[in-house]
Amino acid sequence: MSDDILVHAEAGVTTITFNRVDKKNSITAAMYATLADALAAADADPAQRVAVLQGHETIFSAGNDIGDFLNAPPSGEESSVFRFLRGIAGFSKPLLAAVCGPAVGVGTTMLFHCDLVYAGDNAAFSMPFVNLGLVPEAASSLLVPQMMGYHRAAEALLLGEPFMAEAALEVGLVNRVVPPSEANALAQAQARKLAAKPLTSLIATKRLLKKTSADAVLARMDEEGALFRRMLAEPAAREAFGAFMERRKPDFSKL
Repeated sequence: MSDDILVHAEAGVTTITFNRVDKKNSITAAMYATLADALAAADADPAQRVAVLQGHETIFSAGNDIGDFLNAPPSGEESSVFRFLRGIAGFSKPLLAAVCGPAVGVGTTMLFHCDLVYAGDNAAFSMPFVNLGLVPEAASSLLVPQMMGYHRAAEALLLGEPFMAEAALEVGLVNRVVPPSEANALAQAQARKLAAKPLTSLIATKRLLKKTSADAVLARMDEEGALFRRMLAEPAAREAFGAFMERRKPDFSKL
């Protein structure tokens, strides 16, 4: 297991920490595998009642590690990326997140599968998939309009521009905004409250809350995944990723 993802279980709470701050907590295929395995283990272990995702007070996650992503693009539903996405969508127990600093791409879309999200006032959320010649993932094309309404979702997904913590609070993506130094501690405190409650009731209540959307989420995730993999090989994505690696502005004028 890589030190880029830290997994700690204590008093019924599994804490999963992005620990690659020098690379802005960008996520590699190996990190996705660790994330997927940690979620599966926490879900299967009756001693673990709650899980928490957290980063550093300056950065949650910059999304995919572009170099790693280009070298080993997700090839199918059994890839570590999609194992993680299905794992987070199907996690049966309460799942919390503490988010500070940038949360880019999957750093934002994973939050739509969390039950409680606490943000530092420096949090900045963005879903720049179109800017990379791609489509949304993690069923965000379904979940973002459901939460934000169509026009706000269109602005977030078509423009891909960041929105800050207070805007995320207004649309219901986060539960509370606090100073960055307090976000992880708040998520831990809430997790401990949940861990003291009857697990059967927690699981049953979460299942009821998500019952109407569970099948639709997985179906949309599959649809997005097929489009994502196809578009990853098309000219717009190649130009976007090439521009990123070369530190220049992409030119889509002929695409």
